[in-house]
Amino acid sequence: MRITMIGSGYVGLVSGACFSDFGHQVVCVDKDADKIAALNAGRMPIFEPGLAALVAANVAAGRLSFTTDLAPAVDGADAIFIAVGTPSRRGDGHADLSYVFAATEEIADALTGPSVVVTKSTVPVGTGDRVEAILREKRPDLDTAVVSNPEFLREGAAIGDFKRPDRIVIGTEDARAQAVMQAVYRPLYLNESPILFTGRRTSELIKYAANAFLATKITFINEIADLCEAVGADVQDVSRGIGLDNRIGRKFLHAGPGYGGSCFPKDTLALLKTAEDFDAPQRIVEAVVQVNDSRKRAMGRKVLAALGDEPRGKTVALLGLTFKPNTDDMRDAPALAIATALGDAGVNVRAYDPEGMVAAKAMMPDLHYARDAYEAADGADAVVIVTEWDVFRALDFRRLKAVMAAPVMVDLRNVYRRETVEGAGFTYLAVGR
Repeated sequence: MRITMIGSGYVGLVSGACFSDFGHQVVCVDKDADKIAALNAGRMPIFEPGLAALVAANVAAGRLSFTTDLAPAVDGADAIFIAVGTPSRRGDGHADLSYVFAATEEIADALTGPSVVVTKSTVPVGTGDRVEAILREKRPDLDTAVVSNPEFLREGAAIGDFKRPDRIVIGTEDARAQAVMQAVYRPLYLNESPILFTGRRTSELIKYAANAFLATKITFINEIADLCEAVGADVQDVSRGIGLDNRIGRKFLHAGPGYGGSCFPKDTLALLKTAEDFDAPQRIVEAVVQVNDSRKRAMGRKVLAALGDEPRGKTVALLGLTFKPNTDDMRDAPALAIATALGDAGVNVRAYDPEGMVAAKAMMPDLHYARDAYEAADGADAVVIVTEWDVFRALDFRRLKAVMAAPVMVDLRNVYRRETVEGAGFTYLAVGR
């Protein structure tokens, strides 16, 4: 199959690389000439474990290429995927679909025959209808089918998620489009990965509903963590106790500083705006968004409380800045709110992250950035684990204590056992324990 991927960001690049690894011929298109030049030189625009090697192998095999020229990439393609960004629109929280519609216009101009256009981007219900209308308005001479095929990729585990998916959702009622999509995903279908064919609007809503539900689980256990602290219970045992119930499940029940990243914040807001447009309020999701926003600020107050009555002038080491490990994504990361709260209180912030420093510096230029955890902790009155990178799971407490002004650890990810940290001479504060 010949596949064109419009957009070479996180979703487009990972999807394109994986499709090419299945044996398809894939061309990834992007307007950013610098990004395409970097990709052609073997440099990845994002950090994702295993991605660089996957891209290099398929480029060498001649199955994967990158270009800024959309027209020849679209000409003769069996499937054209739109995988451009849909960020929250400033001011109202609606998904910004301008990139999707601009890509659709360009695709329409470049088409030379029947086609299947697939929205891989996360888009609100009804977007596929608008894409189809644009294509038919501009090219009434062509038989063009529009399909919804949402992605379910976790940053840091995207390649595994793509190749071993829980499910593949395809929204179309067009028989020709179904046949094309079955051929595209045949390698996974033969491995018995479930393919769910639905209506296009249903497919679009599945993506938002899935992310909203996962965000709800995270927010639920974070509120239970607050109750655990108040009553003297342990949230980790509560999580195990309820997660072993198959009706609930153990995933996304880890208490922490709140969710962030490229999906949950914008997708919950977009779902709320869609619900508002259709007069179908989503009260639970509304509460999730509000609680998560306040959660991040509360974590800043938790760190300030660990510094004592007068935090001004003291120093805090933040270990981990990205919203989760194994990514360089800083979007809506809890570290942003925590660092802001500390700075507003007159606290000096030293920070270290294995992969997120470049993005963090652009967003928080006033922080002091260290080369490792121990340099960050040098002279600190508290060390705070914000992101549970593996490199922070086996810290040398003796070395850490030797360089700190005060041996205080605030573990916002519950990485350590209390007895381990306190046995090393530290004051230890965790979440929900």
